[in-house]
Amino acid sequence: MSICSSLARKFPKLTIIGEEDLPSEEVDQELIEDSQWEEILKQPCPSQYSAIKEEDLVVWVDPLDGTKEYTEGLLDNVTVLIGIAYEGKAIAGVINQPYYNYEAGPDAVLGRTIWGVLGLGAFGFQLKEVPAGKHIITTTRSHSNKLVTDCVAAMNPDAVLRVGGAGNKIIQLIGGKASAYVFASPGCKKWDTCAPEVILHAVGGKLTDIHGNVLQYHKDVKHMNSAGVLATLRNYDYYASRVPESIKNALVP
Repeated sequence: MSICSSLARKFPKLTIIGEEDLPSEEVDQELIEDSQWEEILKQPCPSQYSAIKEEDLVVWVDPLDGTKEYTEGLLDNVTVLIGIAYEGKAIAGVINQPYYNYEAGPDAVLGRTIWGVLGLGAFGFQLKEVPAGKHIITTTRSHSNKLVTDCVAAMNPDAVLRVGGAGNKIIQLIGGKASAYVFASPGCKKWDTCAPEVILHAVGGKLTDIHGNVLQYHKDVKHMNSAGVLATLRNYDYYASRVPESIKNALVP
């Protein structure tokens, strides 16, 4: 409510699509955020975006990605996702980890914000990679089925990392914990993938559906990523080539 209402008030011509609907009544002023992050505003705007109009942007918001994990106290799985799309393409995104470092002791800095813009880069983290030759798959912790497990097995992984939240899975890729994010099932939505996709693409990674199709983020697109997700920081073709045809046939884009 706070994120969507704050954006709608400051940028009234935006199209905002979120897991939670925009509130119909006036929101309490205490929930409205109207400040700006000056460090980001010091960055140059990539020239290809300088003439974009507010009304041409679509913002996809997931205020609590990893809900099940949140209820179970697995707070490091939880993220807040804000993705910005133009002409159907994800171009800017924010992944906020409100509980980052929550187990690191009373003197640790709690929380961090990762953000990126295509053509500018990604910030707020240290990029790491899985050692060459290692194949570590990150996949769903709580929404598995036979399609998911069969697709993961077809990758012949050295290890499987099951965690909650799409944002958290991309963090595993850019943090050197996993080499591919594989989810061969409908389930995650556009607000789950828009922001994480930008962060991954900004550092040279790739995110598609299981067929290899680029995800679209037009305001009229269906919200479900019905053909699943395949994402990697490096070696995308290695993993894409191992998706069984039977799984592709079961997932209609």
